[in-house]
Amino acid sequence: MSLSDRVAVVTGASSGIGEATARALGREGCRVVLAARREERCEAIAADIDTTTLVVPTDVTDADAAAALAAETESRFGRIDALVNNAGIARGGPVGEDNLPALRETVRVNLEGVMNVTDAALPAIRAADGDVLTISSLSARYPQAGGSGYTASKFGVNGFCRSLRKELADDDVRVTTVMPGAVSTELNDWEHWEGRAMEPHDIAEFVVFALSRPPHVEFTEVGIDTTDKS
Repeated sequence: MSLSDRVAVVTGASSGIGEATARALGREGCRVVLAARREERCEAIAADIDTTTLVVPTDVTDADAAAALAAETESRFGRIDALVNNAGIARGGPVGEDNLPALRETVRVNLEGVMNVTDAALPAIRAADGDVLTISSLSARYPQAGGSGYTASKFGVNGFCRSLRKELADDDVRVTTVMPGAVSTELNDWEHWEGRAMEPHDIAEFVVFALSRPPHVEFTEVGIDTTDKS
């Protein structure tokens, strides 16, 4: 299925997997909305994408900002065909060592951010028979010591998406959860894994693949990894 002229919103688009995904979708002809807190960085990326783009500075932890993102996208393009929930952080450390504020912040960005943006964009996605694709992590299946906040947030993301998929069972909306293992990004989560880290474009290529499948093909939860967990 061609992605040409489809409207895709990518959160966390200022770096890492989000940046790579925005660029990859642009190469496929998507009209790409880049959402992140770093507006100047998003503007620089958008200028390098050879397709129609829109930059909307967005803090995904702010429900009003998420609503504004959806509204501005619909105002500009009239639709939302795909939402790529990618914004995320990995902060904190062991529980009981004064890391609680950072753990809470990680949950707010990674889980509440997904909830906020999905809730705001879903009416338009339903109208377009579109996609909700969320970047989770294999940390939800293979927790790492010292990563309790990150692990909890990704468990939550997976559960949220599973419930959302059931809620949309009667709609022509696909809900996909992508769980990368070690990826070399600003999060540096990959440093805790053994084996070779992937690059952001490796995940972006799968996002393009998933979104371009025929409507009857839906990936639910997909793990992508090159590391050894034996």
